[in-house]
Amino acid sequence: MTVDDALALARQLGVERGDAQTLLAHLTGQNRTWLITHGDASVPDAESLLRRLATGEPLAHLTGWQPFHGLTLAVTPATLIPRPDTEALVDWALERLATLPGEPRVVDLGTGSGAIALALKAACPRARVTAVDASTDALAVARANGERLALDIDWRHGSWFAPLAGERFDLIVSNPPYIAGDDPHLPALRHEPITALTPGGDGLSDLQALISGAPSHLHAGGWLLMEHGWDQADAVAARLAAQGFAHVALRRDLAGRARASGGCWLG
Repeated sequence: MTVDDALALARQLGVERGDAQTLLAHLTGQNRTWLITHGDASVPDAESLLRRLATGEPLAHLTGWQPFHGLTLAVTPATLIPRPDTEALVDWALERLATLPGEPRVVDLGTGSGAIALALKAACPRARVTAVDASTDALAVARANGERLALDIDWRHGSWFAPLAGERFDLIVSNPPYIAGDDPHLPALRHEPITALTPGGDGLSDLQALISGAPSHLHAGGWLLMEHGWDQADAVAARLAAQGFAHVALRRDLAGRARASGGCWLG
């Protein structure tokens, strides 16, 4: 199948042109400009992969890569695919780090592919970053990303705060599972690990676990920042306030949706 044939098939299958071009560029080892001028070039495996893309398999799983906050990260079905929405959380965390002197300690809980931890370390090299995940498979992907990018992260295996006994941080960040168990969008995300998407129920249980556990692991004046669903902001803010966090605040993503909430632990 040629480049032109593949793009024609993508149209027939309803695959977005940009996604089709990204996939073909990956298969040929070329860029999109090259594709435009080499429509008669052969593309191995194009038909089968385009059909998989059309049935909902994520583009990132077919290429093995996903861009995030200026980095290119390897991803597998063992990890959540990093979304642009999560960059709002990273930007907020970087703003907090910019106010801190020396080598602030940061922990990313539920790191998955390592996206948040690696983005923070890349943008703020002086930060001492720890990253935790309960999945050994996900942690292996994250560690490999860190090695390839030459970013020094302290990787830990375990559930939430379990590997951090007695340790305190200046900043805790997390993109935990928060989708409600009966959310109608979950079937479309079937190619990603269900445990990274939803804790079941109303989706708030892991967010509550982070809020409850954070005070024992924050220095006075430290912040907890968490991603959540667009409709969970009020519930998360109420839980932060009830736990005793001050300066509770909200950040929105580029689409204007409530995306992350956080608060300061005064100690």
